[in-house]
Amino acid sequence: MEGLANEQILDVIGVGIGPFNLGLAALLHKTECRSLFFDKNIRFDWHPGMLLEGTTLQVPFMADVVTMVDPTSPLSFLNYLHEQGRLYHFYFFEKFQIPRTEYNHYCQWVAEQLPQLQFGCKVENIEQTEAGHYRVTVFDYKEEERKTYDAKHVVVGVGTKPYVPEKFHSALGDRVFHSSQYKNKREDALKANSITVIGSGQSAGEIFYDLLSKQPDHDYKLRWFTRSKGFYPMEYSKLGLEHFSPDYTRYFYHLPKERKKKVLNNQALLYKGISASTIADIYDLLYERTVGNQVSNIHLQALTELVSIEDWNNTYHLSLYQHEQEQNKQLESDVIILATGYQPFIPDCVKGMKHRIQWDEDGQFVIQEDYKVKLNTDGQNHLFVQNGELHTHGVGAPDLGLGAFRNAAIVNQLVGKEVYQIYERNVFQQFGM
Repeated sequence: MEGLANEQILDVIGVGIGPFNLGLAALLHKTECRSLFFDKNIRFDWHPGMLLEGTTLQVPFMADVVTMVDPTSPLSFLNYLHEQGRLYHFYFFEKFQIPRTEYNHYCQWVAEQLPQLQFGCKVENIEQTEAGHYRVTVFDYKEEERKTYDAKHVVVGVGTKPYVPEKFHSALGDRVFHSSQYKNKREDALKANSITVIGSGQSAGEIFYDLLSKQPDHDYKLRWFTRSKGFYPMEYSKLGLEHFSPDYTRYFYHLPKERKKKVLNNQALLYKGISASTIADIYDLLYERTVGNQVSNIHLQALTELVSIEDWNNTYHLSLYQHEQEQNKQLESDVIILATGYQPFIPDCVKGMKHRIQWDEDGQFVIQEDYKVKLNTDGQNHLFVQNGELHTHGVGAPDLGLGAFRNAAIVNQLVGKEVYQIYERNVFQQFGM
């Protein structure tokens, strides 16, 4: 069954309800904008496969969905603590980086207070009507019904998706899987005789430490390989962190397109390394395990790329290549965990807009500085994007600390006035001439 769900034209529809569109809904809450947000999942859940005990956000708690532009909002993390009766617990906790599980619970608490959020609803198509509005087709799983909604603007905030190199796709299954599935598959993985972790980022480090902690109770061989030059820490100096600011975003946006690619390639450790504290925890545990020259059943190796995975009689054969020595190595492993990161993607629901959207030579959205997707026709109705502008706006695109700023910029455009103040100067250093 299909029909127009509401004859009234909404001001905005949000596609996807991750932290960024959740923040947009939270900031719109005190405006008169008529909005609906849709997500195919049945509730908010932020990277559930990596909600491991002892893991924290890599940004301060102020990177909640509202504080950086609206610190007095009742939907702030501090007010969440107040409502939960945990302010004194947090006061004595004395840490800026909060547990990842608590951030997830905070976001669920925010979601419960926003009636315009519709979970269990998949956006199937977005197209423009003759009047220039957006017609959004949504399938409601609970009601088993297809509905359409009209809106003046659409904000696509579907985020990124797990990335696995295509050459490993045929091996994926219960014992070869992406790090995003780790928590769900951990109990079965612990029964293996050998486990291999592939990757160099924070997820790889956290999974390796979790497996290292549990190794004495399960007695498996544990290996960790990365093609990176080493197990290096993420850049976390205070001046380095200023790259995750509106000031740097503005500077990066105005660089020539060819220069942007080179700059991003040289900034990997700003957002792809391992936290120094995770590296320290791993080293300290390795040190303790080898007291009295005990031999640990552990292998760590950098500069080594996984070339292939082959299934031989229910055991996986891995082919590896060490770049500096230019040598190959083969080994066996029962379980392989691919911490190979995430990548932006163009959701299928924009297929109805494909001919109206401007694309760059790499098949990505052409995105304007104010987060609008550039269309082939001018108009008053816009398609915005969240966390899909790394190629145009730089390393801050996926950063939680810049989410509220981006949403404030979008809200001000939706409402047509400055609802939230955006400051021109936010850091001490100057990035350009």
